[in-house]
Amino acid sequence: MNADLPLRPHGRMAGEIDERAREIFRRIVDGYLTTGEPVGSRHISRMLHAPLSPASVRNVMQDLEDLGLIYAPHTSAGRLPTETGLRLFVDAMLELGDVGAEEKQRIEAQVKAARSGEAQTFEDVLAEASNLLSGASRGAGLVLTGKADKRWKHIEFVRLGPAEALLVLVGEDGSLENRLLPLPLGLPASALVEASNYLNARVRGRSLSAIRAEIELHRQEMEGEVDQITARLIDSGLASVTDAVVGGPRLIVRGQANLLGDVRAAEDLDRIRLLFADLETKKDVIDLLSRAETADGVRIFIGSENKLYSLSGSSLIAAPFRDSQQRIVGVLGVIGPTRLNYARIVPMVDYTARVVGRMLERGE
Repeated sequence: MNADLPLRPHGRMAGEIDERAREIFRRIVDGYLTTGEPVGSRHISRMLHAPLSPASVRNVMQDLEDLGLIYAPHTSAGRLPTETGLRLFVDAMLELGDVGAEEKQRIEAQVKAARSGEAQTFEDVLAEASNLLSGASRGAGLVLTGKADKRWKHIEFVRLGPAEALLVLVGEDGSLENRLLPLPLGLPASALVEASNYLNARVRGRSLSAIRAEIELHRQEMEGEVDQITARLIDSGLASVTDAVVGGPRLIVRGQANLLGDVRAAEDLDRIRLLFADLETKKDVIDLLSRAETADGVRIFIGSENKLYSLSGSSLIAAPFRDSQQRIVGVLGVIGPTRLNYARIVPMVDYTARVVGRMLERGE
């Protein structure tokens, strides 16, 4: 498992805590991740491998609190981990699980099934990956894609009526894009065929931006190869579809309702409302996911590390996926409460990103 976790310096703090304090700290974090409830000294004393009185446990808990790793919520006798404590746990103490054989088969089957249906696009695959991650966690599944100018392998003009055509693009990754295009009355069918042939001679493995740049550079040559009506059709078709396809990144979100399952107080509800608003407007969440594009593996952002108030009580686990040329073309992940099951979700996000990447590599 390649988990690229930020803020590694916290790992040094773990070496400064003795074994007894590490075990007590781990019990507090495990209790929080499992139930969300504070863990008390009496409960911990009964669970320790070596006998230790509740009073001695409380002394250790006070030391951990002084280090900023745990805190007492309200008047509770128990303790919860702080964001700093969770970061320490994730960086230095988290024991990652593995994705079991059955779960691997299920992930691959669900992702491939989304691609095998009639007229399904690669975006349907990403939506299914987002659904899958949402269902496997207490959070929402996220996929960010389309930021890069895609490479294409086929373009075709299809007449729909006397004054309308459909411009269809097929991506190297198997994705489909289409755009309705108005036609001048009386446009001969040969112009649509000629425009399709001209573009397909230049499109394979190239982006729309590159195609348009080449046409502009060799404008005179194009006007020598095709008539004026066909040239205008090519220009208007490329302009229309470029606006739709290269308009910026796309964010797919599934399972937002899961985020309501961990609401415990009015302030939690306010935070969730703001998080929903951020997911709706997308910009800040897209910026955050984009930070995971520089990682070789999984990135984990905890609480206020996200730089957004609405995410202050949330964690984001994200991993990039690549195309057949090993270019990063998107990011997928899970956003949810800070008490996500990191040991299970981190490898699942990592594996799902790899499955999506393999599908892109093979052009499935």
